[in-house]
Amino acid sequence: MSTTTVPLGLPGRSGAAGRVVGRVVVAAAEPEIADAVRAEGGEAVLTDPNLPSGSDRVRAAAALADPDGVCEAILNLQGDQPAIRPEVIRAALDPLAEQTVQIGTVAAPIMEALERDNPHVVKAVISLREGARQGRALYFSRAAAPHGEGPHYHHIGVYAFRRTALDRFVALPPSPLERREKLEQLRALEAGMDIGVAIVDTIPLCVDTPGDLEQVRALMKATS
Repeated sequence: MSTTTVPLGLPGRSGAAGRVVGRVVVAAAEPEIADAVRAEGGEAVLTDPNLPSGSDRVRAAAALADPDGVCEAILNLQGDQPAIRPEVIRAALDPLAEQTVQIGTVAAPIMEALERDNPHVVKAVISLREGARQGRALYFSRAAAPHGEGPHYHHIGVYAFRRTALDRFVALPPSPLERREKLEQLRALEAGMDIGVAIVDTIPLCVDTPGDLEQVRALMKATS
C-alpha cells in the first residue's frame, strides 16, 4: 500500500502539521487507506494506483483537492515517515522564499561513517556557505559524496514544490542519472531546476522494515 501526505498551502485543521504548513490531504491509492483516514477525521483523496511515482500521485491529489489552483506551493511527505517533526516539514518550505528556487527539501548532518557509506542513505551534495542553514543542491547520490574531508548530509525525502514546478517535473521523462542512482530528484537537476536545501538537526525514523514499525509504535505510545 502507498500513501502520500500532501500539505497544501491553505488554512485548515490538521494537527501539528496543519498548524505549521496548512491544510493536509492524504493521497491514497487504496480505498481502505482513504476510508481509515476519513474515519479519524482526516481528509483524503483517492488517486490512480497505477501512477508511476509519488510525485505523480501528489500532482493528481492536488488537482482533486485544489482544482482551482489556489495553492501556490505543495509539500510532498511520504507516508513512511510518521515520526517526522513538524518543524522539519516546515523547513522544506523555507527555500521557496528565494524566487529562483523551484523545489525545497531538507537534509541533516551525517554523524557516523556507517551512515555515510550506506547506499540506502541518500546523500545531498549542497553548495553551502560555512555556518549557513540553507543552500543549493548540486547532486544527490547513494555514494559517499562529496569526496574528501568535510561534512556529509543525509537527504530527507520531503519536497515542497511550487505548483508550476510540480507540473513541469511530472511532465519530464525519467533522466539518465535518475535511472542510474534510482533517485527521482535527479530528474529535476538534470532539467536545470533549482532545488533549495534547508539544514535540520534530526533525521526522522522511516518505516522500511517490521522492526522500524515496532520502533515507531513504541515512540508514539511513549509520546501519546
